[in-house]
Amino acid sequence: MDAFRLAVLGHSAYGDHTGPEVRTWRSSWVWQRWGLVVGDRRFGHGITVSSRSSVEIDLNRQCASFSARAGVDGLSMFTDGSVRFSVYADERRLWQSDAPGYGDPAAAVHVPLAGRRTLRLVVEKAGGGTLPTLASWADAVISCP
Repeated sequence: MDAFRLAVLGHSAYGDHTGPEVRTWRSSWVWQRWGLVVGDRRFGHGITVSSRSSVEIDLNRQCASFSARAGVDGLSMFTDGSVRFSVYADERRLWQSDAPGYGDPAAAVHVPLAGRRTLRLVVEKAGGGTLPTLASWADAVISCP
């Protein structure tokens, strides 16, 4: 099984279509990172986005699942807002989080992708907050046979 880490996934408007790729023309700003923190836990890799974002990924092959830990990034320590995470595949929502805020533990995400062509990761502001909130999809991996 091939594991495609979102922290190193290629970005492309057209792509080479050999594996998962972020659609640059249909995605918000994405910060690919190593060593990010959510709650009181450090994660090896992942992506960080703004509190209003959508990241679309063309799978370009048969894939089995998407897994991650979703939560408010540790760099948002002065933020008093909360966000909601959602995972879509082929425009159908397959998973949605509660509304975590800063310091809350990351939510476990595991979504089957068999038969799907696209994956979309959405973060929306859920409540409160006067400052921008950074949201992270930690240890985010697409697994494909």
